[in-house]
Amino acid sequence: MDTATLIDSFSGKFETFVERYKSLKADNQKLTDENAALKLKISELESALADNKKSLSTQQLANTFLTASENNSQEAKNKINRIVREIDNCIALLNR
Repeated sequence: MDTATLIDSFSGKFETFVERYKSLKADNQKLTDENAALKLKISELESALADNKKSLSTQQLANTFLTASENNSQEAKNKINRIVREIDNCIALLNR
């Protein structure tokens, strides 16, 4: 092989390498953007889940109070005591 053939071969391979690099770089950027969007969506869904758990807890507590007058006052007292303990813990943390 002569020098010109080797240079042409190398040039062709180098151009292929550069094109592949640009393509992979674009794919990487696309995936990075998609990953960021998915992380944001996960954060939003986790926040919504936490809100729904609080709402469910509140609804369960309300149902307990509604049924407490009928037959289960001990369960209502236990829930109230649990809530008071949670509030006390929050106050203790705030006082630190």
